[in-house]
Order: sequence, then structure tokens, then C-alpha cells
Amino acid sequence: MKAAGFNPLPPVTGQDSELAAIQRVVAGEQYMTIYKAMKMEAEAAAEVAVALARGGQPSADKVNGKVNNGMKDVPSILLTAGTVTKDNVKSTVVADGFWKAEQICEGAYKDACAAAQVQ
Repeated sequence: MKAAGFNPLPPVTGQDSELAAIQRVVAGEQYMTIYKAMKMEAEAAAEVAVALARGGQPSADKVNGKVNNGMKDVPSILLTAGTVTKDNVKSTVVADGFWKAEQICEGAYKDACAAAQVQ
């Protein structure tokens, strides 16, 4: 949109907290992006895998919803996603080790990172 001459930019959001998205958030070119903490996802997936490998089922306290796959409702573990804004880059994706401040703040993003106190 920036290249197409939109000024001011409308609120732009995203999904998955890709590096380029985090850099745009820090630079003020994107309002926010959705962040799903991989550690939570990995822990839940590992717990389910171990239970199933042992011939059991995931613990009932972990299964908190159902998702219809077009044929039936599948028991699911629904995790909460968060948002990353300029104000919380450091306390979300950097604190969790998803991205390093050095990766986010390279090149043209160095000054924006300093202003957002990412480093």
C-alpha cells in the first residue's frame, strides 16, 4: 500500500508474526500481528502425542473445544493467540525467543527499534 501511494496508511494487521511483519510493526507501517506462542503449541502437541502413543487419550482438562472437519466434530485443544504491537514486541516475540532483537532491528529498522525500546 505504501508503494501504491496510500497516505496515511489504513490500519494494517497480520497473522503469524513473520519477521517482516514484526519489522513493519516496529516501523509503524503495520498496526499489529497475531502471535501464537510456539512453546504452548509444542507442549500441547507433545502431550497429545505421548498420550496417544501410550494408547490413551489426551487429558480431559486439556481438551477444551471441538472443530468440525466437515465430517464430524473433532475434540480440540484451543489455545489463546495474542497480538504484537509496537508497545509489546520486546515482551512477546523477543522475550519468548521467537525472534531476536538483532534480527528485528537490522538495517533500516535500527532507529525504529530504538524508539520502540526493542533493544
